[in-house]
Amino acid sequence: MPVQDTAHRPLRFGANYTPTQGWFHHWLDFDLDAVRADLDSIAALGLDHIRVFPLWPVFQPNRTLIRPRAVEQLVQLADAAAERGLDVNVDGLQGHLSSFDFLPAWTQTWHRRNIFSDPEVLSGQEEYLRTLAAALADRPNFLGMTLGNEINQFSGDPHPDPDRITHDQATAWLERMLAACEQGAPGRMHLHAEYDAAWYLDGHPFTPAQAARQGAVTAVHSWVFNGTAQRHGTDAVATEHHAAYLIELSKAWAVDPHRPVWLQEVGAPAPHIPADRAAHFTEATVVNALDCPDVWGVTWWCSHDVSRSLADFPELEYSLGLLTNDREVKPAGRAIAALVEEWRGRTPQPQVRSTALVVDAGGIEAAAHRSVCAPGGAVFEAWAKLTAQGARPALVLAELASDAAHLTARGITEVCTPDEVG
Repeated sequence: MPVQDTAHRPLRFGANYTPTQGWFHHWLDFDLDAVRADLDSIAALGLDHIRVFPLWPVFQPNRTLIRPRAVEQLVQLADAAAERGLDVNVDGLQGHLSSFDFLPAWTQTWHRRNIFSDPEVLSGQEEYLRTLAAALADRPNFLGMTLGNEINQFSGDPHPDPDRITHDQATAWLERMLAACEQGAPGRMHLHAEYDAAWYLDGHPFTPAQAARQGAVTAVHSWVFNGTAQRHGTDAVATEHHAAYLIELSKAWAVDPHRPVWLQEVGAPAPHIPADRAAHFTEATVVNALDCPDVWGVTWWCSHDVSRSLADFPELEYSLGLLTNDREVKPAGRAIAALVEEWRGRTPQPQVRSTALVVDAGGIEAAAHRSVCAPGGAVFEAWAKLTAQGARPALVLAELASDAAHLTARGITEVCTPDEVG
């Protein structure tokens, strides 16, 4: 599914689908009627797509067993979504969800193997991703595969039991898994998605260059509990523009100046965003993100609150939904619905960001000093300061800051360094 020419493609709005019955454990007791009711409530907000999360150990409990019934249920969910006008993106390797890890037994304890480098694990992952993609390849509403949800968190600190790899091994893993998705469903929008260690953490094996150059689109996940809200406050410019900052940061590493960027996860986490400010934060975050060029769409985390009957989630995870666990629309849901109505059929046409802040992250590929981009880092704080002053700064890598062709392609006419911002 081509994703080029975002300048003429209507903006997409969606939600990360969190089932009301059993959360993602619903795959163990799959109830299509409950799924249909959930999807009805999502579609009623005017949204046009969902992101869906199979649980890897449920779908592939043995390296050579991909359960046909589980795959069939995934297809049933996609078909139910189509009946409600919803497209579907499927995450494959879950992986990690809302503080819980879901890894199959054939990668753990007595069978402990590195999920990014062990040859047998890699072949199993390939077959799994290819199978899911192929099962949906003939569905018109299938957008494509995301390799997994923030699977980079397994590759290093602060994970308590990481599968450590090098930058080169991460690159090879991404290339191989994206190729498997393409084999299963040629021409669809296959991508990978990492949490912000890829952008902010020195030495992390998953890098900004990989995020901005591999896969059909760049995915960014914006969470202000990463130090942004703690440092700047709930209503601060830096907090309300964090998603926009990540979009612009991704464009600094992109080879294609008009590479589409998908704001694939963004939410209003309490207490960093109090409940009475969630609607305001939601509107401000989306409006600011749409002031960036080449945004493919916005997918809110998440569709429905987590039931309080389920134990041991971090407190903030229970209340991130656009709807309650009883499918009642929350203030953030009303804010999204209003934005969907405002933007229906329209394509953002933001003005060119002609001033760019220089990012010296210690090399294009390894980005050895990328912590300058994190909250508290020189680049982040300078970008936030410029934005608070009313500027609309882009970001450009130090290695490209004097490349006339690169600057011209992006419409950049002026560059400045964080030191010059003060």
